[in-house]
Amino acid sequence: MTNQAAVPNSPSLWMNSWPWPDRDSHKHVRGHLGCVSGPASSTGAVRLSARAGLRVGAGLVTLFSPPGAVLVNASHETAVMVKSFSEPGSLRTLAATTQCTLIGPGAGLTPDTFENTIAVLDGAASAVLDADSLTIFKVAPERLFEAMKIPVLFTPHEGEFKRIFPDLLNSYDRKTAVLTAAKHSGAVVILKGPASLIASPDGRVVENIHASPFLATAGSGDVLAGIAGGLMAQGMDVFDAGCAACWVHGQLGLRLGPGLIAEDLPDALPALLSELY
Repeated sequence: MTNQAAVPNSPSLWMNSWPWPDRDSHKHVRGHLGCVSGPASSTGAVRLSARAGLRVGAGLVTLFSPPGAVLVNASHETAVMVKSFSEPGSLRTLAATTQCTLIGPGAGLTPDTFENTIAVLDGAASAVLDADSLTIFKVAPERLFEAMKIPVLFTPHEGEFKRIFPDLLNSYDRKTAVLTAAKHSGAVVILKGPASLIASPDGRVVENIHASPFLATAGSGDVLAGIAGGLMAQGMDVFDAGCAACWVHGQLGLRLGPGLIAEDLPDALPALLSELY
């Protein structure tokens, strides 16, 4: 496994599995993406994810929101729906209505995030775990891995990766570290960076060799997670979705260039998707 070269990421790797709609498609067959909101003061990140998931083609996107954040989220959204949950059991029920649920952006490093992540893994058909939903398991990463009975994508930056896979980056090169993490956890893992690596538990590894330094801005990673979640909600294989999301995200960064902010990324998707189509 460790001697395998990383394959450069390109549309040729995953375009055949891109979930384009056909003339008979409607919103209910294009997949439902759920995005779990944090508290009222930190809702922006997950709204970026939700908008990206909707832009990339998910037929339905719903923000699952704690009661105190419902009005904040609802006041910002139009096509994205908002539903309230008050405890992990009700979140599990909501997640079970989706083809993919994303949790982590702006969730907060609290016991609620720990329990809500477990609920998502128990209810959803597939999941994207980002940011706080990874970091909260720093003291108990095996509890997270044991709870994963569905296809799961992790999208950590290097700091988050080190929290749930301590010592790997200190002991191995990045490629070996991310492959080891994927095999150990059972998740597809995107190790984000200037050249992001996407690794599968079966030993495949792809390197995203094109991106833009201007993607180094707040919220950019939340958009990446939302693109991947939107593709998974439409039935795209989790590894292909991770690779496709990285390439599309990088391409958007190259196109928009200096001055881009995360809010620009979802709204630049239609032009790029039209070219891919």
